[in-house]
Amino acid sequence: MKSYWIRPESGKTALELRDAPAPEPGAGQLLVRMRAAGLNRGELIVGHAVKPGGAAKAAGGEGAGEVAKLGSGAGGFKVGERVMGRCSGAFAEYALMDAREAIAIPKNLSWEEAASIPLVFCVVHDMLIAQGKLKAGEWLLVTGVSAGVGVAALQTGKALGAGVIGTSGSQEKLDKLKAMGLDAGIRTRAGDFSDAVMKATGGKGANLVVNNVGGSVFAETIRALAYEGRHATVGYVDGVLKSEIDLEALHTKRLTLFGVSNRLRTAEQRAVTVRGFAADILPHIAEGRIKPVIDKVYPFSELPAAKARMESNAQVGKIVVRFD
Repeated sequence: MKSYWIRPESGKTALELRDAPAPEPGAGQLLVRMRAAGLNRGELIVGHAVKPGGAAKAAGGEGAGEVAKLGSGAGGFKVGERVMGRCSGAFAEYALMDAREAIAIPKNLSWEEAASIPLVFCVVHDMLIAQGKLKAGEWLLVTGVSAGVGVAALQTGKALGAGVIGTSGSQEKLDKLKAMGLDAGIRTRAGDFSDAVMKATGGKGANLVVNNVGGSVFAETIRALAYEGRHATVGYVDGVLKSEIDLEALHTKRLTLFGVSNRLRTAEQRAVTVRGFAADILPHIAEGRIKPVIDKVYPFSELPAAKARMESNAQVGKIVVRFD
């Protein structure tokens, strides 16, 4: 089968197309014939999946397709069923998916839409619901709101009844997102938005922050938080891994700071999030109240061009590759 691999190269990541044998499903696994797969900045741009000087790894972290074969104990699914989910090596004609993380695809979704959902919306469930405890009437601030996680956070926040504020360096992107329900857009790539957040929230601040950017805006997100505000760190696309922490603000405003990552979680911990997503967010998607936002779809053979699109920072929503 054809399969893309990712390797570190001169401070960035590079893709190579290989011929590889189709994997065999082990206990509790599904072999999925991939129909579409989503791109994720953390893997392809930041390079979370590979180590400098390390070996190449099968690329891709999420996708959608048909069950081709069941491993022992992989109950609940049947051959030919449409599934989506987190899976290593998703940029290949066949990939393995843990049955605990596989999700039956609602009938109203295309392959491309389904492939754009698993990682970002499970992360959003973790941030907004499981840890962030976002409630109707509260304010959500999302930095870098036009990225895949940012758009999914906007959509989910609105579905939960929250007001949503987003930052972006592009007014054009903010205008597009306002048409999707963004209540207030702040055009900036710098840490200079707390005053605008306070103005938008009547001086109260954001109840929950999703920091999609990193350390360069961390101090400003703390300033933008309300009393008993919660702060989710989900990315650091700016490459800045350290920042000051205003201990007085943390102390007096009774803030909660938490991180969101799957890197050190067990399979069962990830499965808990999948079940939470299926209960709390998937019904909104299945009934059309949340529609996945796809920036652009590329043929599988053009994955390097799709990666270049992501590197250009031009996207709004998810970039997807489709298998012919």
